[in-house]
Amino acid sequence: MNSHFSQRSSPAEEEAIEVKAFVDLYNVSPAELRAEEHFECLPINRGCAISLPSAPAIGLNRVLGLNSVTDLEEAYEWMIGKTGHRFFQVNIDKVSAGTKDWILAKGLLEYGVGWAKLVYDGSSVNLSEPNSFRTRLVHVEEAMLFGSMVCKGFNFPSTLTRLWSAIVGKGGWSCFFALDGEYPVGTAAMYQSGTYAWLGGGTTLPEFRNRGVQKALIKSRVEHGLGNGVSTFAVETLEPVVGEPNISFDNLRKVGFRQAFHRKNFRL
Repeated sequence: MNSHFSQRSSPAEEEAIEVKAFVDLYNVSPAELRAEEHFECLPINRGCAISLPSAPAIGLNRVLGLNSVTDLEEAYEWMIGKTGHRFFQVNIDKVSAGTKDWILAKGLLEYGVGWAKLVYDGSSVNLSEPNSFRTRLVHVEEAMLFGSMVCKGFNFPSTLTRLWSAIVGKGGWSCFFALDGEYPVGTAAMYQSGTYAWLGGGTTLPEFRNRGVQKALIKSRVEHGLGNGVSTFAVETLEPVVGEPNISFDNLRKVGFRQAFHRKNFRL
């Protein structure tokens, strides 16, 4: 881990900015979408439980940022009443023995390889290499296009286009397109709260993948954030597995992000 970052922050802050982003995603989402898609969110202290059954992604169906048994029990009781996929995410190396016992008592089974949490603190970024693609902020009138591209990229149902389009132009959010000429071929988003920012929403049209689109969007968000007072960026992606390609992880490392910890996924 970047030693400068380790002196300035803690995993709790790295998690907290991600929690804030997803709670805000819920807050800015249209009321009719929440009702139709059974989209719900329960903030608990610095963490939350979030449920969007029609979304296949773990990120929208999970318990995040909670460590105490009391908070976890509240989130668990809320979450088991939901449909769809349900997960609990935790940096198992940092939790108490009581939390580990709680996981065992609930019979929660580890799911997949888990996620890598990566951070960047502004001291080691590599922005000198020219981008292969031009990027720009998404205009408010392009919100539906942005939302539809995110849904296609993450294999979300088209009914969730309104979810991702809702963040365009909202306070704290910055949304980006990568362009081939003037044609959008990739998307990305950044949520800022104070001096922290969370990066997400990165997708690329299939025919433009593996050509530097996401690397350009990572750098653009970092540059934009630094210009707006961000000192610490956080993002997550699949934990690398030896012998298997992980382009997202590699792109983040090339720009200057460092892995802070490994977050395990448990199925509820």
